[in-house]
Amino acid sequence: MVTTGIEDKKVPGHLAIIMDGNGRWAQAQGKPRVFGHKAGMDNLQKIAIHAQNSGVKVLTVYAFSTENWTRPAAEVKFIMSLPIDFYGKFVPTLHRENIRIMMIGTREGVPKSTLKSIDQAVADTAANTGMILTIALNYGGQNEILDAVKSLAQEVKSGLLTTDDITQEAFEHRLTTAILPQVYRNPDLVIRTSGENRLSNFLMWQTAYSELYFTDTLWPDFDEHALSLAFDAFSKRDRRYGGVKA
Repeated sequence: MVTTGIEDKKVPGHLAIIMDGNGRWAQAQGKPRVFGHKAGMDNLQKIAIHAQNSGVKVLTVYAFSTENWTRPAAEVKFIMSLPIDFYGKFVPTLHRENIRIMMIGTREGVPKSTLKSIDQAVADTAANTGMILTIALNYGGQNEILDAVKSLAQEVKSGLLTTDDITQEAFEHRLTTAILPQVYRNPDLVIRTSGENRLSNFLMWQTAYSELYFTDTLWPDFDEHALSLAFDAFSKRDRRYGGVKA
């Protein structure tokens, strides 16, 4: 086991991160917002490796929401170019670390060049057996739920299912996170950086019983020590899932 200094603490099996504050981080330095997005991408590699070394099995990061299309066109274009850079610069390292890359989100509207780089990263790391790094790109939790409902409704309409067949398990099987191992589909811990205290349409169904951790630290400054502090807080949480301890 890799020594991380937190061996005696509980570590989330599925960690989800809302990587917020890139633009503000750049503006605070008098630089354009896109500079912050580049720094945020650089930080993702470090945090992913540290998370795996700490024992995390799945790391899901909120890279681009369905609402982010309303940002200035130049900023959106730059963000959509980042997966291309990520593939060339970081995927080889993550591959050597035995990390597997996956994507959740809607492919419609995403540039073909962006999807090509992500698909190549997914293919290149498909046989890896270490931590799964899930990129939530063009993702919206409410849309995901609606799509799952529509899928079930269509199957009922076509006679493939009855309403009695619509169970929690059947519903979750139609969410995008169904690509993950079943035991790790729902995050144990959600971290949001930058001081904002909301989920912003991220994994709305899956976070029903997730522990939430908010920090004022902007994402490019969120380092390995900051992650260890989050794990320390998580290890002290009493997770009862609506019940009581005997």
